[in-house]
Amino acid sequence: MTRMNREDVTEDALFDGRLKILQPRRGYRFALDAVLLAGLCRPGQNDEIADLGTGCGVIPLIMAFRGQGKFITGMEIQESLAKLAAENVKINKMEERIRIVHGDFREVEKYFPAEQTDLVICNPPYRKVKTGRINPNEEKALARHEILANLDDVLNAARYLLKTKGRLSIIYPATRLAHLCNRIMKYGFEPKRLTIIYSAPGEGAQLVYLDSRKGGGEELHIDPPFFVYDGKGNYSEEMKKLYEKNL
Repeated sequence: MTRMNREDVTEDALFDGRLKILQPRRGYRFALDAVLLAGLCRPGQNDEIADLGTGCGVIPLIMAFRGQGKFITGMEIQESLAKLAAENVKINKMEERIRIVHGDFREVEKYFPAEQTDLVICNPPYRKVKTGRINPNEEKALARHEILANLDDVLNAARYLLKTKGRLSIIYPATRLAHLCNRIMKYGFEPKRLTIIYSAPGEGAQLVYLDSRKGGGEELHIDPPFFVYDGKGNYSEEMKKLYEKNL
């Protein structure tokens, strides 16, 4: 694959420059929730992993850099982002660990065999189309709003992909936790581990990380609160850890 026009992208870096990430200069750029999801999901060393809506491929890249999982497939519906993700895999020399698929996970059966995946991760669109201002940038709008896909589409794809007892890991707004749990259980998943994420001590919850198991038994572990900042404007020790190679 030839490189994209450098005028349209920026080259950013993680892990002290050891991992390079090309991102759209004006389109959808990965945010803190991608780093949170990559750090909190704790994949098994031999896991076959699928990232639904991979964007520029940042989560598979972080996992592969850390040596997590056996093989990671990132799926992205937006062609421009899928091409960028594939380029990121190439420039980081991770072709043997990561595959990028340009496709729609609402038609996941066209691209993947059923029940062969150990872990599905997703940072799904969570804003309803009729709530809030839709970003005029198409890449950002499709990534953040339920325009092309919603939570039910994610859960349906995950149910198809995962082996029995396979895991689904999601970052979602704290204000929609009840909705998330309701939908997850309807699709045959059992919530197993919940991390409530706060911007800083004394502030309300912003996000939740929820790990669920396909066909799992009833038992939910709630982690200690996770603070992104320490209250002084600096990253907390927990957040700093997520930017390290060894968790």
